[in-house]
Amino acid sequence: MKINRIFCIGKNYADHVEELAHLGPGTDHRPDGECVVFMKPPSAVVQLGDVIPLPKGRGDTHHEVELVVMLTGGGRDIAIEDALDSIAGITLGLDLTLRDLQTTLKNKGKPWELSKSYDGSAPLGDFKPFLEQDLQAMEFTLHVNGELRQHGKTAEMLYPVAQQISILSQSWLLEPGDVIYTGTPKGVAVLKPGDHCVLASPSIGRFEWHCE
Repeated sequence: MKINRIFCIGKNYADHVEELAHLGPGTDHRPDGECVVFMKPPSAVVQLGDVIPLPKGRGDTHHEVELVVMLTGGGRDIAIEDALDSIAGITLGLDLTLRDLQTTLKNKGKPWELSKSYDGSAPLGDFKPFLEQDLQAMEFTLHVNGELRQHGKTAEMLYPVAQQISILSQSWLLEPGDVIYTGTPKGVAVLKPGDHCVLASPSIGRFEWHCE
């Protein structure tokens, strides 16, 4: 299925929110129905076998490993209890972020797109068919040059996948090929030319990229 739109969910793991100092430890992280949403264009995708092109002269590029789902459609105003029926496949991906630029944009009260939505900012693994696996009982990791950088547990999401789909459907008519990056756990860090990234999950598979 061809990728249509790429929706991204921000601030979906409390430990990542804390690590970026958006909220301090001890702050109430319970979901309030207003999750952060931004988008990437299809040209952001880096397929398996391609090299991740790190932007030059634009500050640090951080990795953010995420569970990613692709939709069969779904329409508008989807109830949470029906949302998983809209999923066609699952995989892992990286939401690459120009962190220095993002910080500057945030401090100026400007949107994040320049730091999040550039071409090559969304390495994406091959999709595995969704066969009603428990999306809130998965684990996934990112190793860079053999070092464990991130370890995600979807049970720790502030906004579970079904709720994310329901929230998005309130503003968009969800269509076949729509993709959702579902949020990243703590451990984000800088990628450098020559780094080798390995994304893996027992439930999904293993995906690798080289950075240049």
